Amino acid sequence: MNDFYDELVPYYHLIFEDWEASMAWQANSLAGIITQQWGMQVETILDVSCGIGTQAIGLARKDFRVVASDLSVRAVERARKEALARSLDITFSVCDMRDSNKLHRRQFDVVISCDNSVPHLLSDSDIHKAIKAMHACTRPGGGCLISIRDYDKEERGQGILKPYGVREDENKRIVVFQVWDFDGDQYDLSMYFVQDDLISGATNVHVMRSRCYAISPNHLLKLMRSAGFESVRRIDNEFYQPVLVGTRPA
Repeated sequence: MNDFYDELVPYYHLIFEDWEASMAWQANSLAGIITQQWGMQVETILDVSCGIGTQAIGLARKDFRVVASDLSVRAVERARKEALARSLDITFSVCDMRDSNKLHRRQFDVVISCDNSVPHLLSDSDIHKAIKAMHACTRPGGGCLISIRDYDKEERGQGILKPYGVREDENKRIVVFQVWDFDGDQYDLSMYFVQDDLISGATNVHVMRSRCYAISPNHLLKLMRSAGFESVRRIDNEFYQPVLVGTRPA
C-alpha cells in the first residue's frame, strides 16, 4: 500500500478531471455534512489519510483548522507543498491511520478518512484498530466521517475495467483507468496511466499495484459502532462516495 501511494503521487491529481475544482466541490460537500451532523461549532478537523491534500486543502480554505497525516512520505511531501503554494497553514505528518492517536495525542471536533482509504486495510481487525484510533482522536460530542466505495454494488470477477477518462496535462494526453482482480472479499488493483506525448509522440505506461478489502458499508458501520461511535449511519447523494458518520458520546 505504501509503495502504491508513493508511486501514485506525481499522477494523483489526474484521477480527477479538474483537481482544483474537485477540491472545492468536495470541501463544500463535506462541510455541509459536517455542519448538518455536528453543528456550526466544528472548528478543528483531523484527516488521517490525507494523500496529496485533496480534502485537507479544500477544508482549510473554508476556514477549518486542519491537521493531516498519511502513511505515504511522498504524498505528505506533496500535500505540504500544495498547501504552502496556496498560503494555507496545515500541519502535515507521516502516520499510519492505525496509530493516529499515538502521533497526534489530542482530540479534534471531527476526524475524517475519505477517498476509499480505509479498504486498503485488509482485515476487520486492522480496520477496527484504525477506527479505535480515530475514536481516541475525536472529542466527546465530535464525529468521525469516512467515505468508501459502495462495494455491495460492485461487480466481482477478474479483469474488471474501471475507466477514469482522458486527461490533457502539459502537452501530454493521459488515459487513466484501473483493473480489478477479485480473490474472495479482496481484490488486486492495478492503476494505469498511459501517457502520450503530443509533441514528440513518445508513449509511457505507468502502473501502480495494490490490494483492497471490498468491505460492505454496512459492515464498516458495525465496526464503527464496536469502536465506540454512536448515531452511526450512512449518507448517500451528498458526496461522490457513500459517507459513513458516527458521533463519540459526550
